Amino acid sequence: METYSLLRSFADSWYLLFMTLFFVGIIAWAWRPGSRGAQQDAATSIFRNDDRPAAGGAYDDAPRSQSQGAR
Repeated sequence: METYSLLRSFADSWYLLFMTLFFVGIIAWAWRPGSRGAQQDAATSIFRNDDRPAAGGAYDDAPRSQSQGAR
């Protein structure tokens, strides 16, 4: 059997099975009961600086009186 045919048959059968099990494993890991805290933290991370803007923002040093173009 030549190398290409051997690798092609491996990719068509065992590697497809491996990738399917890997995908199902990742989905099961994400839906496990212990991951709720990490998912909640990731979901609310954009609201951490809601009380005040983050220091060093892009608009902190911009003068307020400059014209921004036609309005």
